[in-house]
Amino acid sequence: MELEILSPGPLTTVQDMGRSGYGDKGWQESGCCDKYSLRRANRLAGNRADEKGQEKAVLEMTLRGPSIRFLGDGVIALAGADMCFCLNGEALPMYRPIQVKKGDVFSSGMAVFGLRGYMAFFGGIDVPVVMGSRSTNIKCRTGGLQGRALQAGDVLSAGSGNPETEPFPTGGELPAPDPNLFTPVTAWRWMGDKKIPLLRTVPGPQEEAFTGEALNAFWRNEYRLTADCDRMACRLEGEAIAARGAYDILSDGILEGSVQVTAGGKPVVMLADHQTVGGYAKIGTVIRPDIAVLAQLKPGEAVGFKPVTPQEGIEIFRREEERLARLEAYCARRIEK
Repeated sequence: MELEILSPGPLTTVQDMGRSGYGDKGWQESGCCDKYSLRRANRLAGNRADEKGQEKAVLEMTLRGPSIRFLGDGVIALAGADMCFCLNGEALPMYRPIQVKKGDVFSSGMAVFGLRGYMAFFGGIDVPVVMGSRSTNIKCRTGGLQGRALQAGDVLSAGSGNPETEPFPTGGELPAPDPNLFTPVTAWRWMGDKKIPLLRTVPGPQEEAFTGEALNAFWRNEYRLTADCDRMACRLEGEAIAARGAYDILSDGILEGSVQVTAGGKPVVMLADHQTVGGYAKIGTVIRPDIAVLAQLKPGEAVGFKPVTPQEGIEIFRREEERLARLEAYCARRIEK
């Protein structure tokens, strides 16, 4: 089917899991900021990852979603931030497969919970593959639709939802899946009467650049997202983290989740569009499941950090993969019906 963008929202782009394997050439990975929600939306829309783990391309919507007219029939699914999605003026459920028909109009409002929403289409969004990915890299004007955010009047092609390929027949509905499958398992801390998410973080690789007192304060303190947050990084404010000497190092590799500490002593957590190398010391690396939590926070919201070992981080990741497998099994049963 095709879909026409009537209004794009503040920032709506085509994304998948990202453009991996090109960091040595200076190419950013890009991809969805909340890869957890991407994968759930795709499963519910009837899509599976390919043999390399790449996902079908979806729409990533930031703060407010787009208005869309569907020019054909298909199946969609919504995940991530709740933006009061509607179809022809009627409220839409999230985390459910939804059939859309030619002429239907999709609309959305401001995010009431979370920051980034995801719309998956059965068959995925059909844009050119660039270096193994359909993800949009706006800074490099690469991928997606002409390397840019969507604009009013754009027309995109997506997979068909005709009866021969319909992934979720209307008859013989199964019970709704466990709602806990759709939100990441988050660690929390009470700060007075406030409950804030904890980003589980593997210390290093340059934690020796900071004093012991500074490290203790980093794990103990609360930080808030500044207005200077984007797809590249979340910049945080709070008590400055003292370094033993200079904050800068000989530039080395940067990963999604790397926590750099700037010359002002403030932490910066890398997201999907992060640079490939950086010259600030890294105090830790947020584990992959918790990057999805950070990607859904708005400026002004608070976070903390919790140290974990690499082995603990791997175990948390495995548990999240097991939950995804449970959702895949549920979707497979629906398809068999």
